[in-house]
Amino acid sequence: MMPTPVLYTGENARPLFAELSIDSRRPSLDLLYITDRAPAGQADDLRYTAGRSRSKGFGSAIIEFGEDVSWDVLVKESTATQRVNPLQLKLGSTTELGRFPAIPYEVTVAPDGIRRVPAVVEAYEKAKQQLQAEIARRLAIAHRKEVVLFVHGYHSSFETAALTMGELCHFLGRDFVCCIFTWPAGGQRGMLFGYLSDRESAEYAVDDLLKAIRIVGRTPGVERIHLIAHSRGTDTLASALAALSAEAYALQSSPDREFRIGNVVLVAPDLDGDVALTKIFKVFSDPDLPFGGNPDPRAVIPPSPGLRVTLYVSPDDTALATAGWLSGSIARLGRVDETAFSTDQIEAIALLRAVDIIEVRGTTDFFGHSYFVSNPKVSADIIAMLRYGLRPNEPGRPLQQVAGPFWRVSAD
Repeated sequence: MMPTPVLYTGENARPLFAELSIDSRRPSLDLLYITDRAPAGQADDLRYTAGRSRSKGFGSAIIEFGEDVSWDVLVKESTATQRVNPLQLKLGSTTELGRFPAIPYEVTVAPDGIRRVPAVVEAYEKAKQQLQAEIARRLAIAHRKEVVLFVHGYHSSFETAALTMGELCHFLGRDFVCCIFTWPAGGQRGMLFGYLSDRESAEYAVDDLLKAIRIVGRTPGVERIHLIAHSRGTDTLASALAALSAEAYALQSSPDREFRIGNVVLVAPDLDGDVALTKIFKVFSDPDLPFGGNPDPRAVIPPSPGLRVTLYVSPDDTALATAGWLSGSIARLGRVDETAFSTDQIEAIALLRAVDIIEVRGTTDFFGHSYFVSNPKVSADIIAMLRYGLRPNEPGRPLQQVAGPFWRVSAD
């Protein structure tokens, strides 16, 4: 299990499970998953491979914390600065609860146009209702009526993605409905070909992630959906959000109003800096986008007061340095600092009042790439933001301001 986030240790430690119901106080954790990975075909213990599936599935994955560990012991170890007995996480039973029709959907061609086959539409609607019913069931027993959805990065298996979100959910106090969107990463093709294959699979997953966010965000009872993406998964998420932002704009709405999107957290973003800007600011930079029925270049873009984008970056991230070399990119977004921007650009970002860029120095894992779980100060910062709604450097979320929206996690 990841190190205890620092906000749960020391003299001013916050309580970890104060709001958790008695019935929910058990070591195992039930995680919702949505995936476009191909099933492994194991009847007794279903897992998913690095292969692509044209049909998106969803279900329940049980995360086990230790072996024969009581709840009291788990709480004690979860709030210890140094653990006496390191806890190993493992993936327990995995149960698929539903599946959407395979794409592309079957259609019929008529003189007046093309129609989706009714049976396919019915199958889609059934799967959508099943997924939303499962989310509603989880909302009913969750303290917070909010969803936290995690999108993993390169070379991650279904199991790795589930365990990572399992421990994040655990340290979020198990307050939220926790979910992973897991795409077909983790093939066995070596560093070069494996990275290139995963990169294309990440692009393949964009539409599936887009639909998943739309369905989750429009589930009755969901007050907010928070999105966390790591590494190559940040590109998938940025692409999906660019499309959803354009969709909301066409409805004369905003992403937070239309899809209940709250925090968007991009950790170690494996994105070319220029590509990231085109995706993040897509709506602002395309006055020909339909606004309602027709384009309106002078339209006032509806505000998104509930949406906030936070980037975690590190110049010590050697995995992103390698990714930049493999892709031929000059700079990956996850390695930038304030020196990469002019004073005018920093002021422009600050004026948005919706973007924070947080720099992490040093390494707490081999490649300096997974600091959101290996560095207890970084994990604490994410928790302070998501669970407690704290802004940078508010009491309980200590950060050093560098310039404008640029902050730094203290190294002491």
